[in-house]
Amino acid sequence: MENLIHKFYAAFQQQDAETMVSCYHNDIVFNDPAFGTLNGDKAKNMWRMLCQNAKDFKMDFSNIKVENNVGYAHWEADYIFSQTGKKVHNIIDATFEFKDGQIIKHSDNFNLHNWAKQALGFKGTLLGGTTFFKKKLQQQTNNLLFQFESKQK
Repeated sequence: MENLIHKFYAAFQQQDAETMVSCYHNDIVFNDPAFGTLNGDKAKNMWRMLCQNAKDFKMDFSNIKVENNVGYAHWEADYIFSQTGKKVHNIIDATFEFKDGQIIKHSDNFNLHNWAKQALGFKGTLLGGTTFFKKKLQQQTNNLLFQFESKQK
């Protein structure tokens, strides 16, 4: 399963969303602070959208390990946040679960307040640590995902 995680992130480095989503089980459950919980095709389409829209994107991954059918990885991404044009360096710890040789559950954990400070500046510094901000961000990201999926049909 370590090879599967490696394949997923190596594809992400190349912004190859189709290889990334091929690592996912059809019943994938993805979770992170920015999107909340996404299931199945929504989770797969999130990666397609992110890879398609990435600007000045660079990422590195490390510390891949699997113990008792649970996988772990650390990754860091540098990119331009498209809505503000600001540079972001996000530090993420990921957890994976597996079924039928694929990833069935993927959780990305990062400090949303730190992300908001970088992506949004002063506004993110003020509001980025609040539950209100997290809910609002998830509404916006899920709306962007809905728009992306609508254009793909």
